Amino acid sequence: MESMEIDESVLAALVPSSSSVIVLGSYLGYLAIAGLVLPGKVIPGVALSDGSRLYYRCNGLLSLLLLLVLTGTGIYMQWMSPTVIADKGIELLSTTLIFSLLVSLILHIVGSNSKNRSASLKPHVSGNFINDWWLGVQLNPHFMGVDLKFFFVRAGMMAWLFINLSILAKSYLAGNANLSVFLYQFFCAWYVIDYFYHEEFMTSTWDIIAERLGFMLVFGDLVFIPFTFSIQGWWLLKNKVELPLFATILNCLIFITGYLVFRGANKQKHIFKKNPKALIWGKPPKLVGGKLLVSGYWGIARHCNYLGDLLLALSFSLPCGARSVIPYFYPIYLFILLIWRERRDEARCAQKYKEVWAEYCKLVPYRIFPYIY
Repeated sequence: MESMEIDESVLAALVPSSSSVIVLGSYLGYLAIAGLVLPGKVIPGVALSDGSRLYYRCNGLLSLLLLLVLTGTGIYMQWMSPTVIADKGIELLSTTLIFSLLVSLILHIVGSNSKNRSASLKPHVSGNFINDWWLGVQLNPHFMGVDLKFFFVRAGMMAWLFINLSILAKSYLAGNANLSVFLYQFFCAWYVIDYFYHEEFMTSTWDIIAERLGFMLVFGDLVFIPFTFSIQGWWLLKNKVELPLFATILNCLIFITGYLVFRGANKQKHIFKKNPKALIWGKPPKLVGGKLLVSGYWGIARHCNYLGDLLLALSFSLPCGARSVIPYFYPIYLFILLIWRERRDEARCAQKYKEVWAEYCKLVPYRIFPYIY
């Protein structure tokens, strides 16, 4: 009987409520307005196929800090509960999923009928509705001055932090916030805040410069990132884990190593794209064919940034111990995704650079894991 009542409550939560719609709408509305009006460094994007560039106002960190202040004020004034997001977790999940479906459908319809011929807005229609809806038909669609691709990834990363903070408040009020909880929360908070501190690096990533905006990216940014990357927090809310000192130190070392590799590799790539003559580890960059960087982290493995990302994902899950595989969903998923993406990238680069790529692979034989793969 009790099980049936729980099932019924879960099913009821899957239906978006007016309050969950208000929370999501207010959040996205705030980000749209903040992104347009708050000051921030304007970064030119990578040159597109027609030679044009998009410009990005990188004020995500300021937007995040202001929202934290506004949220903290609302909690202090008792206008809202610190656990409101955690309390409405399933409702917000279903609401965001439906929103993602609607947005991707609108993007498909508007994009398919666009007459714009610029590289960022030119429609790429294959005639296969599922394929075009999934992958998108336009590279960088805008709405009322907002670059939607840049906006959605910002919204997803920021939502991940706010979901975690609401879970932390729930853990604290329940009296089960221990070292494992704080380790997980600190690692994720550092990662998200660091992401926004280096937000301009996002402008040169593959998702921004090459992937069209369809359901795959919209769902990935708005649903998958915030609601699955926070699984560890939800798990620790219901399962108490006491980490021994050795495990705690090892966890911290994995996080630090992953962060240094991930951030260092991405920074080197971004700087190289902006200034191919900039020093890498104090030395002039070494290139293959005048195009491909084989200095720094990029001389260790062809996708060294993926290694850092995987180590970070593992460090987010290790505070949960080894009693269940559930908290390890993120690193397992990311491992599969990055292996698939690495194979796809290799095929594209081999086609694009031809013999230069073959020479590069000889100089840098390892794909992701040095001496292993």
